[in-house]
Amino acid sequence: MTDAEYVNRVLAGDVDAFTTLVDRYYERCARFAVRMLGNRDDAEDALQATFVRAYRALDRYQDRDKFSAWLYRILVNQCRSLAARRSHRERVFVREEAALMNAPDLGANEGQLAGEGEEWVQRVLTELDPLLREAFLLKHVEELSYDEMSALTGASVSALKMRVKRACDRLRDRWEQIKDA
Repeated sequence: MTDAEYVNRVLAGDVDAFTTLVDRYYERCARFAVRMLGNRDDAEDALQATFVRAYRALDRYQDRDKFSAWLYRILVNQCRSLAARRSHRERVFVREEAALMNAPDLGANEGQLAGEGEEWVQRVLTELDPLLREAFLLKHVEELSYDEMSALTGASVSALKMRVKRACDRLRDRWEQIKDA
């Protein structure tokens, strides 16, 4: 069944049909939220809020819209809101703690660093400005087109291209710092 058919079933009173939609999109949304927010607890909060809001707003969902894009708009807004509510002090503390606990051994050879790549990428992503991190994740992790990203974020395609470029430049610069250390 299509997403729109499941939405119609939920609107007709079949609450269990929403579980299928959650199951269909949970992992993908969770991956984005964890990378966007930097930790699993905040990501879980954003996910719960996203699915609750989606359920409550199903009557406003338009069949012409792609359900995944509609859901991602809600998720992106939830991640933005949650990140904005954090205090500056909490962000700095979490970032410093993650850097200390997950920093790759700078004396390691490149093969060892590659094995720790996932942690390194996550740590460096948390150092990026949230708008750069969001654009990078939507483009390179979720593999959305710039038009899809624009529909989700409300930013222009040119602004998103610049954000992705800046994020890539910062990630590349950070990698060079680690390799040269």
